Amino acid sequence: MVLVAHRLQRTYANGFTTRPRTFGPGINPAICLIAGLIVQCQAVASPPPISRTIYTPSELNREVRLHLEAGFQILWIEGEISNLAKPASGHIYFSIKDDKAQIRCAMFRPKAMLVRTPINNGSQVLVRARISLYEPRGEYQLLVDAIEPAGEGLLRQQYEALKKQLQAEGLFATERKQPLPAMATRFAIITSASGAVIQDFLQVLERRWPLARVRLYATSVQGEQAPAQLLAALRAADEQGWAQVLILARGGGSLEDLWAFNDETLARAIVACQTPVVSAIGHETDFTIADFVADLRAPTPSAAAELVSPDQIMLRERINALSRRVQQQFNWIMRNASQRYDHALIRLTRLRPDRQWQLQQLDLQRVRTRLQRQLRAQLTLSAQRLLQLQHRLRQLSLQQRQQQQQQQLANLQQRLQAATRKLLQQQQELLHGRVRTLQAMGPDAVLQRGYALVIGSSQQTGQALYKAQQFSQPQTVRLQFHNFAISANTLGFAADDLGSEPGVDQPGNDQDAAGPGQDP
Repeated sequence: MVLVAHRLQRTYANGFTTRPRTFGPGINPAICLIAGLIVQCQAVASPPPISRTIYTPSELNREVRLHLEAGFQILWIEGEISNLAKPASGHIYFSIKDDKAQIRCAMFRPKAMLVRTPINNGSQVLVRARISLYEPRGEYQLLVDAIEPAGEGLLRQQYEALKKQLQAEGLFATERKQPLPAMATRFAIITSASGAVIQDFLQVLERRWPLARVRLYATSVQGEQAPAQLLAALRAADEQGWAQVLILARGGGSLEDLWAFNDETLARAIVACQTPVVSAIGHETDFTIADFVADLRAPTPSAAAELVSPDQIMLRERINALSRRVQQQFNWIMRNASQRYDHALIRLTRLRPDRQWQLQQLDLQRVRTRLQRQLRAQLTLSAQRLLQLQHRLRQLSLQQRQQQQQQQLANLQQRLQAATRKLLQQQQELLHGRVRTLQAMGPDAVLQRGYALVIGSSQQTGQALYKAQQFSQPQTVRLQFHNFAISANTLGFAADDLGSEPGVDQPGNDQDAAGPGQDP
């Protein structure tokens, strides 16, 4: 019974049919019919199927890729390279395997260009990668960021442990790092004497900053003896106090090649240096412990030379700008002095005529003295500034540039002297013109032309007579000429004759007009 029901259940599970069925020998048809009814009842009483989420292959691959990328962060995998392919696109495709499994890997061109370790089939490597899934084929793979020889794994762990320790102690803090001097001229570079690093460094300094002086502290930069030699050279350069900046420099290499700069004692010595330290180790993507504790990290030794030295072209432009400012300041002082001089002349013209001469002389002398003092001070300041600029240009420029600056200085001095002489000459001519005007307006000039000044009688001593009413009565007057004087008597006139001028005795009647006993 149970066996029959099981067979019928499989039959009805594939689809119920009313087609007559042939039963095998020894099976009762009635029993089979009952068993069929039981199966049908079970099928009717079973619950409805649960709702299903249906994926397409691309949708499923996308979901799996997202879960893989979110569930795994950066991974380090060690193994052997196989199936290596380097197409013309610049990407690198390979598999990394061990004795039991393998994983496909892809390294795209931007990352592949930074690889300095030779990659060959059979090489044991340590890769840093992110796990992902290649959706078109549904294969998961590793997207590789970096490749190192497998032997560097232990060094990498030691490096990370020392880095965390020193960072926790605050040796990487920006607050404790020293700034570099703005225009340093003395540099000590600690590197190998036989490498290209020192030559690149000197070439950049010669181009940018010819005044720089460099001392080389030759040491090994690789090997077991390198940390001790680097430490001794660093301490010697710092204790001597000659250099304004210390540079630790080395060319690029693997983690093992740069391991001397990951020494803990060397890192603490860098922190203890009184002189600012610049690290220029390896390439831009290479980082050592010395880079983190140094006061400044340069991507390359050539970049270090640019960071520690000013550009002579920019300095020359700054000197030219300062020269223009001096010229503008001098022009402003001259304009201001000219305005003050004009105001002094205006004040002189408003004074009384009898005091114009003296006050004009005093004010003009004060203006002249002040102007000369300002000119001398400005000339001294300009000369000092020009001497400073000339001195700096002699240090920074070639011989031809020095001759041009000297010629320019001579031209400026000639122009300044010519302008000063011209200004003084103009002021002297203006002063002489004012003097001539005052002299022409004075009474002596009028008397020299033949005129006479009529002075009243003794009751009006010293008073000049120029009104008609003053001659209404006969009186004795004195006629003052240029270089002599005579006395005369006026006859007076009636009130009806006010319209005519009162007469004066003719020269022939001087004796009668003067009276007996009086000198003419």
